[in-house]
Amino acid sequence: MSLPLSILDLAPVVSGTPAAQSIRRTVELARLAERLGYVRLWYAEHHAMPSVASSAPEILIAHSAAATKALRLGAGGIMLPNHAPLRVAELFHTLEALYPGRIDLGLGRAPGGVPGVTRALRAARGELFDQQLAELLACSRGPGDEARFDAVHAEPADAGLPPIWLLGSSGASARMAGEAGMGYSFAAHFSPAPPAPAMLAYRQHFRPSAQFARPHALLGLAVVCAETEDEARRLASTMELAWLRIHSGRFLPLPSPEEALAHPYSEHERAALREVRERTIVGTPAQVRQGIEAVAAQTRADEVMLVSNIYDHAARLRSYELVAAAFAD
Repeated sequence: MSLPLSILDLAPVVSGTPAAQSIRRTVELARLAERLGYVRLWYAEHHAMPSVASSAPEILIAHSAAATKALRLGAGGIMLPNHAPLRVAELFHTLEALYPGRIDLGLGRAPGGVPGVTRALRAARGELFDQQLAELLACSRGPGDEARFDAVHAEPADAGLPPIWLLGSSGASARMAGEAGMGYSFAAHFSPAPPAPAMLAYRQHFRPSAQFARPHALLGLAVVCAETEDEARRLASTMELAWLRIHSGRFLPLPSPEEALAHPYSEHERAALREVRERTIVGTPAQVRQGIEAVAAQTRADEVMLVSNIYDHAARLRSYELVAAAFAD
């Protein structure tokens, strides 16, 4: 591809379809992504959200890695405050041992779910993220390393952790990722904050490491592509209404385009919808390519990660096909 592209899969749950089916469909998208030349596919950790089935990204990673040959699979991400750092280290040492050179570990500090998730998971406070990250790295050092975390370490010790990416939606993690020599991913697909300042700050503060000799910045974008602009707009209406519901505290499965187009939008909702559309790229393959390239150039993104939450499964796969074809030169 002329610009490296990847996919973030939330295992979207649509109205009228069992959530378990959304999980079973993840491997179909992974196989398609590999065939089309996408660089990597990540799964996000979300909890207790009826519209998202990806509550266990480490399991989805293993499942899709077993069904593909070269595609990189990863977490985008593991919400570190929800977990004991040693446990995360063990999981990703194991994945790296099973699929060497194909695993990514993206780490975030948000709870990832509806209100109450932090309490239900007995999660740590977000401000302890730096301490947890240090503990995770210490646990990953093998026996005999004097700098390891006491006598505790992750096994299989010789596998090591895969490349680590810090996730951000406001820029708070950009400098930290750069100074630590890690990858950085900005979630412009849902963040109202402009991505360029954070992406550029990451580069400014980057220091080479064993995992990353040079900075690698991923930009997450919400994208809907179809053969015609009208059809793309129709498909995107699903995602738009879903976002309005989430922002009002209603966590429902993704609505159909018919339901979304028939929704009686208030003036307040129409104003919010305009903001959502400003950070969503919707259109024909040529329009989508132009939109992606413009944002990538502005932010100096090394790679763009697409999120396409579309009601119809076949249309969702087709959207990824059309984007890949648009960049295949």
